[in-house]
Amino acid sequence: MSGEHADLPDVDVVIATRDRPRLVREAITAVLSQTYAGTIRCIVVFDGTELDHSLEQRGPGRSVEVVANRRRPGLAGARNTGILAGQGELVAFCDDDDLWLPDKLGRQVELLRTGGPATCVTGIEVSYEGERHTRVPTPADLELRHLVRHRVMEAHPSTVVVRRRALLSSIGLVDEAIPGSYGEDFDWMIRAAQAGGFHLVAAPLVRVRWGTSQFSRDWTTIAAAIDYGLAKHPVFHEDRRALARLLGRKAFALAALHRREAFACALSSARASVREPRAYLAAVVALRLVSAERLLDVAHRRGHGI
Repeated sequence: MSGEHADLPDVDVVIATRDRPRLVREAITAVLSQTYAGTIRCIVVFDGTELDHSLEQRGPGRSVEVVANRRRPGLAGARNTGILAGQGELVAFCDDDDLWLPDKLGRQVELLRTGGPATCVTGIEVSYEGERHTRVPTPADLELRHLVRHRVMEAHPSTVVVRRRALLSSIGLVDEAIPGSYGEDFDWMIRAAQAGGFHLVAAPLVRVRWGTSQFSRDWTTIAAAIDYGLAKHPVFHEDRRALARLLGRKAFALAALHRREAFACALSSARASVREPRAYLAAVVALRLVSAERLLDVAHRRGHGI
């Protein structure tokens, strides 16, 4: 950039995609339409599918590049491919089914330039089958203890902007060893919280479209990823309610798979905290009183997950 905007940091925006040609175009358009006056380089990473070079473009302060996932197949490897393909001072993520509002990036960069935490997030607007719900975190929501206890869904990867230097050092890349890359964003958020926390723009600046995730009903992967997270992060075992939440989610996944272990896992969740609702939802599903899909649909319509 030149002139009055020459001092604004370049931003690399990583969009990992797979078999969503219409949605990814909409996501790219929203990124390129940002009011931010600095340079935006959009890096679209195709994970296991043929590259669409028609997406590539170049203009004043804006460009779109298309690359293949060169690392471990899956979302984590695709995100890391995009990160390492760029060189901007700041790195941002956008899921291929989400939409940034026009002033999102500019407001976040303004905060990051004041110093302090290396990562900045915003609130979101959840859209699911015609229903819309606004979810904006508070600073307290983003503290480590609250984050691990409640899995603050408002702290969404599509809102993240982070300084590259911290991303490649104190926080680290996305963990590619997580089974199926499920919850890779939560794992990364925990590490970002431990590495200095977050700036927050307390406004819903990303429209998150639920119901298109490849993970929402992949129960086997969900159960395996929860086990991985429990083994990796001691912080989950330091808070009984955080432990109960994860065990309750695992019990729900096992119940959806009609596995007998669901009851034992639900009991472990309730023992960790009798206030954990997922333990009881898992038992209801395991008893075949209601389907996991039905409960998940009800939760999504209210702007929540299980």
